[in-house]
Amino acid sequence: MRHRTDRELDTPCRRRGTVLIVTIWVVLVLAGLALVFARSMRVAAIVSANEVAALEAECLAAGALEYVKAKLVAAASAQSTTSDTSDSYKGMEVGTGYFWVLRSNLENDREFDYGLTDEAGKINLNSASLEMLLKLPGMTSELAASIIDWRDTDSDVTTGGAEDEYYLLRPQPYHCKNAPLETVEEVLLIKGASPELLYGEDTNLNGVLDEHENDGDASAPADNRNGRLDAGFYDYVTVYSVEANVDGEGNARININTPAARKELQTALQEVASEDRALEIMNRVSTNASYTSVIDFYFRAGLTYEEFEAIADRLTTSSAQTLTGLVNVKTASKEVLLCLPGLEESDVEALLSYRSANTALDSTAWVTKVLTREKATGIGSYITIRSSQYSADIIGASHNGRAYKRYKAVIDMQGASPRVVYWKALTDSGWPLDPQIVATLRKGQPLTKAILNAK
Repeated sequence: MRHRTDRELDTPCRRRGTVLIVTIWVVLVLAGLALVFARSMRVAAIVSANEVAALEAECLAAGALEYVKAKLVAAASAQSTTSDTSDSYKGMEVGTGYFWVLRSNLENDREFDYGLTDEAGKINLNSASLEMLLKLPGMTSELAASIIDWRDTDSDVTTGGAEDEYYLLRPQPYHCKNAPLETVEEVLLIKGASPELLYGEDTNLNGVLDEHENDGDASAPADNRNGRLDAGFYDYVTVYSVEANVDGEGNARININTPAARKELQTALQEVASEDRALEIMNRVSTNASYTSVIDFYFRAGLTYEEFEAIADRLTTSSAQTLTGLVNVKTASKEVLLCLPGLEESDVEALLSYRSANTALDSTAWVTKVLTREKATGIGSYITIRSSQYSADIIGASHNGRAYKRYKAVIDMQGASPRVVYWKALTDSGWPLDPQIVATLRKGQPLTKAILNAK
């Protein structure tokens, strides 16, 4: 009988060892695949959750826009202002998410402000004079002159301005527009403009001094670390303010500079005064009138304040169907009012004081109670008490804090229904509100009043 050699005896053991090693490798590969698959599934789940959160935030922002439009329609129906309390636009809960309508706080850069912004309370870049543009905070003479050249239809260069000759020599050449600006951001295409002039330190456009806007050169933007938000002129300008040249009832106004309207003017005067008094006033009205504004007419025709207040909204000095860029003296900020021709700081303070103490300001007549004849007449052709366009800075945040969406909208209330004339995504500008809000949402906790009211 033949005995097996040691090599023959080792063969089964070796085979079993090989199988064991192969099995271990297979298990390791399968375990690795399982880990990779699990990780992929986890990433996919996170991505899916983020996409759902982003969709939720998008829907909240869209819902907020409809909410704003409904507010404006309700205000127009009631013939009231849009001065709702900030609570109507702060941390509004919809389902499990929230939305805000933010606006810059022009009086206190340490507190958030909420609500709509009246575009007629700003200086219109398409109609303001060079003198008015120069008075804007942070404006330079070069940029002001260049804005005039950019929007006018001729090729004449304003001193310090620019026409095609400048723009066609740029690294990426383009023509001078020679037409009205369509957005405020279009200013950045104009000679002398820069983000620093337009936005100042307020790079996220929330109107509040954030930590990164008060740390010197530690982070963008570069700032002077003076504890104050040195914003540009972005919050004081618009390109959207325009109103129909009709009275409060929608009727065409009487053009007091048109001789053919004398009979109509006399009839209107007889509705607010006696026939003899109307004739007395008409005797002072020139047949070849050239009134600069209805306020000019008020002084030169010798109306009483009561007579003028009753008829002012029915009068005009323009035959245009629409009036562009009139400044609403009921809502304009101090900085905007200071841009009006001839006004000094004491005049503006007087206007602000009077309007805060009087809510029933139904015509521009009230400025004649505050300003001298010369100054009231000087701004008469630049002012209104109406507003038809409003802007809203809308933020929608998902219930879990995973996503938010932010948009800037401008809504035109002329016409049968509200019309969105501007819609721009601002999400990339960064979260504009208190970081504690996001932190709270990510913990799955509700937003309390204390958190919503954080400064």
